[in-house]
Amino acid sequence: MEITDERIDGGKAFDWGKTSEDYARYRDIYPPIFYRKIIDRGLCLKGQTVLDLGTGTGVLPRNMYPYGADWTGTDISPEQIEQAKKLAQAGYMNIRFQTAAAEQICFPEKSFDVITACQCFWYFDHQKVIPHLHQLLKKNGKLLLLYMAWLPFEDAIAGKSEELVLQYSPHWSGCGETMHPIGLPEIAYEYFAMEDHEEYKLKVPFTRESWHGRMKACRGVGASLKEDELAKWDAAHRKLMDSIAPEQFEILHYAALTVLKKL
Repeated sequence: MEITDERIDGGKAFDWGKTSEDYARYRDIYPPIFYRKIIDRGLCLKGQTVLDLGTGTGVLPRNMYPYGADWTGTDISPEQIEQAKKLAQAGYMNIRFQTAAAEQICFPEKSFDVITACQCFWYFDHQKVIPHLHQLLKKNGKLLLLYMAWLPFEDAIAGKSEELVLQYSPHWSGCGETMHPIGLPEIAYEYFAMEDHEEYKLKVPFTRESWHGRMKACRGVGASLKEDELAKWDAAHRKLMDSIAPEQFEILHYAALTVLKKL
């Protein structure tokens, strides 16, 4: 499904379906501490019903499945949901997945103890989504926002890779990250109270191939470039990796989480 949003990439169209196979293979990269931060806050555990918005290939529910929560994942892209179902089935995980935009999800009121949104909150129409999520959460329910990004000004390999993406997607708004709390729209405070937030640095291990795949599976590359552009980027990035990166290395990232409690 092609998406155009003037807030993102200068309005350049992107389609996660174009990169779903690479996404499934290369973007399951959150290290254990990322999940530990969630567990330590008593979220997404056994006895809780959890809705994961913008689930993509189901990275969050699949990795947290052993902790016992009852998971449902939704995503606007049917190709992403197809990959999520395949991966969950391969792992014998009973996770419900459905294709739906966050603005159009349909569940009974007070269905969930926790709603999560990982790497996707900024895509939503907050004026529509925030009041609806408030309805879907049970009393004292929590909205958990999660994010992780490489730090291009502090990590040389990430910085060079990002520069190359910008040569092909000059309006890509996923670039130039620095560590900061997850931004919240004003409407969020009408329905939720800030309970907790944390930002922290972490290193994520890669090989040349897995980092190349991670970059290819980003919005500025695989989800938006035309076929001929993608082929040129692919060759250029592989050449770049051969010149600057050892076979195995770590990329400096930061992660952020925000916990909001239903009012």
